[in-house]
Amino acid sequence: MSDKPVLLIDTPAPGIRRLTMNRAEKRNALNNPLRGAILEALIEADRDPEVKVSILRGDGPSFSAGYDLSANNAVDQPYYTAAGAGQWARHVVEGWMKIWDLAKPVIAQVHGHCLAGGSELASCCDLVYVAEDANIGYPAVRLMSPPDNQFHPWLMGMRSAMEMMLTGDGISGIEAAQKGFANRAFPAAVLEEEVMKIAARVALIPTELNQINKRSVHRAMEAMGLRAAIRAGTELQALAFTTKVSLDYRANFKRDGTSVRETLSLRDKAFGDYREKKE
Repeated sequence: MSDKPVLLIDTPAPGIRRLTMNRAEKRNALNNPLRGAILEALIEADRDPEVKVSILRGDGPSFSAGYDLSANNAVDQPYYTAAGAGQWARHVVEGWMKIWDLAKPVIAQVHGHCLAGGSELASCCDLVYVAEDANIGYPAVRLMSPPDNQFHPWLMGMRSAMEMMLTGDGISGIEAAQKGFANRAFPAAVLEEEVMKIAARVALIPTELNQINKRSVHRAMEAMGLRAAIRAGTELQALAFTTKVSLDYRANFKRDGTSVRETLSLRDKAFGDYREKKE
């Protein structure tokens, strides 16, 4: 096992805490240690009076390619979730919604692939800024299930969300900003600079007020049913896992890199995208 930390933490400017997912060789696939480290670091930042806003980004070519399918994510989960049918979906939603409930804003800085669980993580952040050439999608709908954390209709509206759910197709960073998944898209070369500018502006507002500003938007969304709908979505995700096509597909995963790559290629070959895209 590598001793390399799964998460890097720095303070690039006063009041700004930055978290960098550090599994570039795995496209920052979200295993239990990384998920736990992200939540622990964000909670620590929320408690630190010197921090006004946090930025979450990924090292290497991607923000995050999704949950780590080569890992046994049922073992050593970073926090407790009641057992039973749908435990995994309920578990990850309970985790990412902790970001939603923090006092201080969290910004997702998205580049490269932002897929499946990676898109769920970005969705729970308060602000999302993306590289224009980012690739954002939920390809698991093709042979596995809908999202654990079904933010898409809330962010993008029914038609855009439905197209993504019925095709598994991804969208670019430019499309993500146009459709409402992200706040804005920037050329990849200036994404970090632009995110730092926005974080600095957020940091100018006192936390005692900004936490109420943040909550006011969330309470409006919750009054329209967002939290209840996402919780209901975990049960639909669990139901999809009982279908024959999902059971057969997931039986191919052997928790080794070769098996995962081959199985993902099986999913995407007919569509000619993601890892099967011909440049």
